[in-house]
Amino acid sequence: MNLTDILAQAGGIESMAKDLGIPPAMAKQGAEALLPAILGGFKKQAQSGGIEGLGGLLGQLGGGGLLDSVLGSQPTPIAPGNEVLGQIFGSKDVSRTVAGQAAAQTGLDSGLLKKMLPILAMMVAGYMAKQGGQSGASGGLSGGLGGMLGNVLGGALGGGTAPSAGGQGGGLGGLGKMLDMDGDGNPLDDIMGMVNKMRG
Repeated sequence: MNLTDILAQAGGIESMAKDLGIPPAMAKQGAEALLPAILGGFKKQAQSGGIEGLGGLLGQLGGGGLLDSVLGSQPTPIAPGNEVLGQIFGSKDVSRTVAGQAAAQTGLDSGLLKKMLPILAMMVAGYMAKQGGQSGASGGLSGGLGGMLGNVLGGALGGGTAPSAGGQGGGLGGLGKMLDMDGDGNPLDDIMGMVNKMRG
């Protein structure tokens, strides 16, 4: 199961669709196009600050409450999501580029995709924080979060057990390029390198 399916099961995709006034299927399509870049941003954070650094960052940004904000009955507050994007992408230009590439890939409006980005970023950050067991001791956090990130990135690649992996190109499909922010041509190497580093 890839991350889009996990967020859909949690109700996040439906909440985002409601926030934006679009059908859930369109929200899911947009999420699948944008998630590789969001994961790539978190990957960069983990590479530069280590898992503890990423865990601390997730806590500062709102931890598991970020996911709860998206799933709640009130409209999702966008400010925390923009803060997450600022941390993982570094600049609005990156967000614009990501939305533009996803628009070219899916045919969805880039303005709509830009609105999806902060909501998705909140979902991913909140999900990671919850899976990382943020309330636990810091030792537990780094183990839990490291394993979780490995699972999520493994899931994004369609880890062997996911029946949908073949059909969706492992959740990355032709969007793999978006994850390749450092321009070395192969995002899978980047992801696998990070997953291996965490397991090491």
